[in-house]
Amino acid sequence: MSDKAKFGKVGIVMGSDSDLPIMSQAAKVLEELGIEYDITVISAHRMPDKFFDYASSAQEKGYKVIIAGAGGAAHLPGMTSAIFPLPVIGVPIMTKSLGGVDSLYSIVQMPSGVPVATVSINGAKNAGLLAAKILAVSNPELLDRLLEFSKNQKDEVEKKDSKLQEIGYEEYIKQMNK
Repeated sequence: MSDKAKFGKVGIVMGSDSDLPIMSQAAKVLEELGIEYDITVISAHRMPDKFFDYASSAQEKGYKVIIAGAGGAAHLPGMTSAIFPLPVIGVPIMTKSLGGVDSLYSIVQMPSGVPVATVSINGAKNAGLLAAKILAVSNPELLDRLLEFSKNQKDEVEKKDSKLQEIGYEEYIKQMNK
């Protein structure tokens, strides 16, 4: 078993390749934490047979969590949850017509018995972190990695504040815009 496989595998699925710039943020977090994942494009509407095969075989392929991103009607996360028996995290993708609120409502308003944990619009980074936290429930080593991740975030903010205090807000903004 590879080092990454010891935590369980996460599936990242999206309905369109246009979602990839957002969904790749989940992949980056999983990579940073050393968690195995696969990333794929499957349209629940345009290729229902392939989608059904993906969701129905995911558990036997070792997936412990699936992160599903979708825009517009956003059926992918809910349909994945209807088929896959383990946690599904929905990422509503920003849309041009309604700003992603349509996606958010589609994902968060699942019927009783078909839960989808839902993050913010374009919140794939948080979806990756939530998947890691779900996996860490039964893995102390992964929990330690998450604690280190949180410590690093805190350290980054403290460094930024120290710099702000040292050079003042006007210079700080100038340096941000370079």
